[in-house]
Parts: sequence; C-alpha cells; structure tokens
Amino acid sequence: MSALKQLGTVVFDCADPAALAAFYQKATGWEITHSDQDFASLGGGTPVQLAFVRVDGYEAPSWPEDLKYMHLDFTVADLDAAAGALLDLGASRPDFQPGEGQWIVLTDPEGHPFCLTAAPTGD
Repeated sequence: MSALKQLGTVVFDCADPAALAAFYQKATGWEITHSDQDFASLGGGTPVQLAFVRVDGYEAPSWPEDLKYMHLDFTVADLDAAAGALLDLGASRPDFQPGEGQWIVLTDPEGHPFCLTAAPTGD
C-alpha cells in the first residue's frame, strides 16, 4: 500500500511569487487562486496546482548546469507555436537544447527550466 496517493501541488522557490504566478497563469490559462507578496498559487479545478513562495536571496537555477532541482514538462500541440507564444510572455530559450528536436527547453522569467513536448499524433 502506497502512503502517497496523489500529488497536489508543485511549489517553486522564487523572488516574486505574484509575477511568476501571473506568467504561468498566462501560459496555462489556469486560475490564480491566491496571490500576495510572499505566496501565490494557481490551478482551480486542475489535478495538480502550481505554487510560488518568496525566498530572500533567491538564486535561479542555471541551465544546463547541474544545479537545477526539478523542471516541468508540458505537452503541446505545436512545439514551435507554443515556444513562440511563451517567449512573447517572457520565457527565454537557452542555447543548449538537448533531445534532437523532440522537445524544447525554455526558462520562466525567474530562470526555472521547463520543457515543451509534442502531443502524440494519431496514426
């Protein structure tokens, strides 16, 4: 029997929770459920929520350095279109792109890496 039943929230350390929540709200369309200077969250009906907590002296992870802690993967219909839209929202595209075009690595406005992967197409 597993003690962990369901993942509820993924929490990011950051310098500005409200701004980072606003970026992910625009990127996902999810609802911001709380936002103040120290903590923000979004989800609202999604199986997993994202949350952001202010950490004094926050230092962004460095891609592709080894000092990253985790990253999110998002499935999208069109890799290039999704990457373009996210870049317009404030994401960045690092030079180092592993995976030979199978996915795209971006970083959010505070430097957390996340990946876009193409949704499977029907045969």
